[in-house]
Amino acid sequence: VVTFVSFVGSAQTEEEAELPEKVHHIEPLYIDLVRDLGARKGEKELNIGGEFVNTSSYSIYKMLAEYEFAPIDRLGLEIETDFSFYDGYSSGESVPGNKMDGLRLSAQYSFYVSPKHKTTMAIGYAQIFELTDFNKYSNSTLVQELVYSPFFIAAKRWGDNFHTLVLFGPEFKHKLKTDYTDVDWQFNTSFHYELPNSSHFLGIEFNKALVDSKFEMTMRPQAKLQVNEAWALGIVTGFPLTKSEEKFSSFFRVIYEL
Repeated sequence: VVTFVSFVGSAQTEEEAELPEKVHHIEPLYIDLVRDLGARKGEKELNIGGEFVNTSSYSIYKMLAEYEFAPIDRLGLEIETDFSFYDGYSSGESVPGNKMDGLRLSAQYSFYVSPKHKTTMAIGYAQIFELTDFNKYSNSTLVQELVYSPFFIAAKRWGDNFHTLVLFGPEFKHKLKTDYTDVDWQFNTSFHYELPNSSHFLGIEFNKALVDSKFEMTMRPQAKLQVNEAWALGIVTGFPLTKSEEKFSSFFRVIYEL
């Protein structure tokens, strides 16, 4: 019996030793990552999300669905689709048409993983196909815009419970009808505190963008409740810190680890 137990323990130790190094980081809930930093082969996750945005002219109801997986160690892939529905309440104001916003195909590779320094860095790329309104499918080109979005991520854990992360990169937007390409920039920072001996966390995310040479910034306090080993619920609120058409917003994300 002793020999058998020793053998099993030895096999488990060898199996654990074969796993690639990975540092635990908190993933932001609003601008989330393609896959965990330092992803390990076989990891899979399904996300369903919803958002309510209030503007001075109309309300926006958004839905998203994401599927992400790691085909090999340190590489994450993701497919995402988003929908937007509009409800106007200000007379004389034009309201955008309901639409499937687009299809996003993304990849992310963690090229630096350091348990010693509790730091991970990654590069990634997202190819986005922006689509037309539902009511224009019959007389308009389905894909209105192509967005090419390379990005860089750096994350560090401070001690056992404090986490910081930055994500930034350009977005090259190519409008197909006019054959015109514009460049926007995104720069996102997040700070989180993970409750001791749990997977629950509280934090804040600052989403910053340079759109048409105009700086925009939104603060998003957030919290994640880990229901069990597989299920988690994320809740986010949004407050614009710069002048914006969008006002208060709320967002939720249901996370299922397959």
